[in-house]
Amino acid sequence: MFTLQRIETQTQEIKKSRFLAICGPVGNEEEARDFITRHSDLTASHNCWAYRIGQTYRFSDDGEPSGTAGKPILQAIDGQSLDHVAAVVTRWFGGTLLGSGGLMRAYGGTAAMCLRAAEKTEVIETVTGSAVCDFSDLALIKARLTALGITISAEAFTGTGAELSLQIPRDTAETASAIILDLSRGRTFLKLGD
Repeated sequence: MFTLQRIETQTQEIKKSRFLAICGPVGNEEEARDFITRHSDLTASHNCWAYRIGQTYRFSDDGEPSGTAGKPILQAIDGQSLDHVAAVVTRWFGGTLLGSGGLMRAYGGTAAMCLRAAEKTEVIETVTGSAVCDFSDLALIKARLTALGITISAEAFTGTGAELSLQIPRDTAETASAIILDLSRGRTFLKLGD
């Protein structure tokens, strides 16, 4: 699965209506709702949207006929095998009715054009973890974990060392555990959060 590298935009005009798609990466549902709020234009006729985060998805037609906007936007996301993505397609009505088929093509097509043009990156599933290590092992453990692509999200110092909070790619958790155990000569263990 892939997600977007950054926020992308695309516009097109269809029968005097202007459509603007804004698509971007989101980490969770709260970020998706925030993205939708930030990128909706209250002066526009409609702000239709969709997002997918793993098995969770939502979409809205925002006053357009049911099934003509949000669902085609979601289909554009799914059609390109994207995950952790939110898309808002804003319409400024130009006076000409497009009909159900025309609306579906306009909303889904504008979103698809935007998503196709966007730079993508692979979604790496992570787990949280923590490790408490002595000062004598700290620098080496941190260097090895970073080299494995593990993110040290927090570091809290204790009287004898530090507790590291980690974001670990799921497929390297076992390797990380073995490295921590080996480098500390059995004194430090990786505790996984989920």
